[in-house]
Amino acid sequence: MSDALLRVRGLSRTFPSTGGGAPTQALQATDLDVAENDFITILGPSGCGKSTLLRIVAGLDVQTSGEVLLDGARIKGPSADRGMVFQSYTLFPWLTVHQNVCFGLRERGMAHAEQAEIAASFIHKVGLRGFEQHFPKQLSGGMQQRVAIARALANGPRMLLMDEPFGALDHQTREQMQELLLGIWEAERKTVLFVTHDIDEAVFMGSRVVVMSARPGRIKLDRAVPLDHPRHYSIKTTPEFSALKAELTEQVRVEVRAAQAAAAQTP
Repeated sequence: MSDALLRVRGLSRTFPSTGGGAPTQALQATDLDVAENDFITILGPSGCGKSTLLRIVAGLDVQTSGEVLLDGARIKGPSADRGMVFQSYTLFPWLTVHQNVCFGLRERGMAHAEQAEIAASFIHKVGLRGFEQHFPKQLSGGMQQRVAIARALANGPRMLLMDEPFGALDHQTREQMQELLLGIWEAERKTVLFVTHDIDEAVFMGSRVVVMSARPGRIKLDRAVPLDHPRHYSIKTTPEFSALKAELTEQVRVEVRAAQAAAAQTP
């Protein structure tokens, strides 16, 4: 892909042995191109290297071989050009909603007035106007994750990296958060890499869905999602949605069975 914002080339990751055991290869050499404004969802069985891939792109882990290029420059560590949102909310409990969203802006030395303007905009976009002075312990899980998303977006990253961000939420809250984030993406058009175990979520959110093989993980399928925007939750009942979900379910099931078979053979 000549216009790729992110290029992953020959990426592999092997973790050294612990306690005298054999090293663990989490990722085998794999490639991925991500265009600007893409929303890529990543599926695969547990332990296939989805989160490892995301952490390497974030600069929080280092590959064993291969390279990751953002705008043609090799990624060598964390940077404000990549915003990370985890399954756990990772908010500072001693800071208010407003202060949490401003955190990265303050670290960059931005003027207070500009911080306040940017924070107010994203707090509004995630539906938390009126909660600016609340602390995380005063918020529900879904509200805390909204703060985490607002904080990541406020820094103006080129990419948003999301590791099962809705995995700890109840079903109804999860669906609300899917619609919220998708609406923000449709407006902001940030490039997103989004790891999930939920096939419905992957199809509903993604412009492309990537399926990874059982460990050592590699990308085995890269499928465009032929669903128009803006997307409404009712699209989940359409034949097009159901057909793609069925295809992806079978692809993931094959890899889950492969992972189970490998685990059964491990002494």
